[in-house]
Amino acid sequence: MIRDVTAADAEAIARIYNHYVCESVVTFEENAVAREEMARRIQDVQASGLPWLVKQLDGIVVGYAYAGPWKQRSAYRHSVESTVYIEAGCMGRGVGFELYSSLLEALRATQTHAVIGGIALPNAASIALHEKLGFRKIGQFHEVGRKFERWVDVAYWQLLL
Repeated sequence: MIRDVTAADAEAIARIYNHYVCESVVTFEENAVAREEMARRIQDVQASGLPWLVKQLDGIVVGYAYAGPWKQRSAYRHSVESTVYIEAGCMGRGVGFELYSSLLEALRATQTHAVIGGIALPNAASIALHEKLGFRKIGQFHEVGRKFERWVDVAYWQLLL
């Protein structure tokens, strides 16, 4: 089941996200995010009128996807940056594709024109997911992040709706 996020989902979302914060370079955040902070982030996305979705299996949140503003300048108002995170044990089961497809469908119902996904490299699974959904690589920044004592590249994929 995929549904809109609620404030009650903040704890599960923080748990999913914090795995990536603490164990990978997928996010450049370096400190675990508290439930309260995640609830604030959810509220900010909802207040902007953009979608935040969760996927449940057997009543448990196993993934989430949302879109946030690409940049703050008004001319960027039709562009968003997309985010999707899946419970580590649910990878490879189609959860990401289902969530991301639903997010793109929700974005098509808005004034969104461009969806941009940033991927810390290497990340073959995320690249495959984006390209399966029609995203195309548009650029790469070299060594722009440093986490776990190593430099990390970030590339961007874009989909025009």
